[in-house]
Amino acid sequence: MTGSAAASTATADMVLPFTIEDGLVRGRLVRLGTALDSILDPRHNYPPAVATLLAEVCALAAALAAMLKYEGVFTLQVQGDGPVPLVVADVTSEGRLRAMARFDAARLTNSDGTAPVRALLGKGHLAFTVDQGAGTERYQGIVALEGETLADAVGTYFRQSEQLDTAFSTAVRPPADGLGWGAQAVMIQRLPPGSGRAPILLAEEAEESWRRAEILLGSLTVAELQDPTLMPEHLLYRLYHAESLCLFDPRSLVAGCRCSRERVVETLASLPADELPSLADAEGRVTVTCEFCRTDHVIPLTELVPAVSP
Repeated sequence: MTGSAAASTATADMVLPFTIEDGLVRGRLVRLGTALDSILDPRHNYPPAVATLLAEVCALAAALAAMLKYEGVFTLQVQGDGPVPLVVADVTSEGRLRAMARFDAARLTNSDGTAPVRALLGKGHLAFTVDQGAGTERYQGIVALEGETLADAVGTYFRQSEQLDTAFSTAVRPPADGLGWGAQAVMIQRLPPGSGRAPILLAEEAEESWRRAEILLGSLTVAELQDPTLMPEHLLYRLYHAESLCLFDPRSLVAGCRCSRERVVETLASLPADELPSLADAEGRVTVTCEFCRTDHVIPLTELVPAVSP
């Protein structure tokens, strides 16, 4: 463990990379707190079940993004035909996290935050996207929503499309006892023998190492994952101290929307000129509300004169 990683990482909003089994298995532990309080701002009016789902998606997105080397934006998007038809979380390579969900309040029958994921999302798919900007090819992977949890669907994608065994343990802590939102995820992934730090082992040895890592991950309790006083490195030590655990420097995460007035103006200016007046209010202003941060961007039609001129 490096010197800076050895320091206390009890502070929320971070990713802690690690390896076990002499590098055969790599992992990421994500802890979110303050960032979730911002993302789940009461202005969104998310019912508890929707907020809990969105918090879990944030933790999964942060874990998946931390497994990749990219310069740009990683997006995890879930679409279904249930009461929550869309959930999106994205993470920039600098660690800026944002997320949003759309929901049909009339179809939500469970409001205490315990509704099963499949009941909220219904049938649909989960998509991963890496966008590294202009001049690069965007990567996207899609998998059907199968299994009882989102982690099941993600694991299916990696096994089928990437041939990488992957496992998760996640938990969300709703606000209580003076604490805000919290979410934690531990992700482990089996690397091909000989790749990176992974040792070359007999097939039986590699299989046994992965099975042991997966079983130990499964021993994590919800109470441990929800405990804000249990430092991430201590949690991992409890799990994997006998499995050649190696911790690396933690990476900070922060809630941050990327919307801007300039982008809104650019988008409006790209619309057909004859449509713009119908979007304006009686005072000739177009208001665009960001679904991620709920910021209202108010643009006078006069500012869009080039777009509305004959």
